[in-house]
Amino acid sequence: MKIHLTSVFVDDQAKALRFYTEILGFVKKHDVPVGEKDRWLTVVSPDEPGGTELLLEPAGHPAVKTYRDTLVEDGIPLAQFAVEDVNAEYERLRDLGVRFTQEPLEMGPVTTAVFDDTCGNLIQIATKPQ
Repeated sequence: MKIHLTSVFVDDQAKALRFYTEILGFVKKHDVPVGEKDRWLTVVSPDEPGGTELLLEPAGHPAVKTYRDTLVEDGIPLAQFAVEDVNAEYERLRDLGVRFTQEPLEMGPVTTAVFDDTCGNLIQIATKPQ
């Protein structure tokens, strides 16, 4: 069994697509209209185009606002992305204007940092443990 798809709720799919592709560096995989305004919109790592997809899911369900607001208020990331070098990625993203809520922090064998994805979520980046 493998994880094929996971999702993040986003306030605006077009804005999310720009952030996740132009800033974070993912590539669009699927963009299929669903209903009048929503899309089945997924991105993947350019290093693994056949790998796990991230669905940029519309945040329209009434439970989403409370769920995301509570996570953000408590400083809890909704998702974690692996990077080779957290410090270098932190500098790259910060130079692009990304707002971090946690600067790089060593925690045993991994280093993490947390940023605001501009779409209502906190996202953590982390080095892969060796």
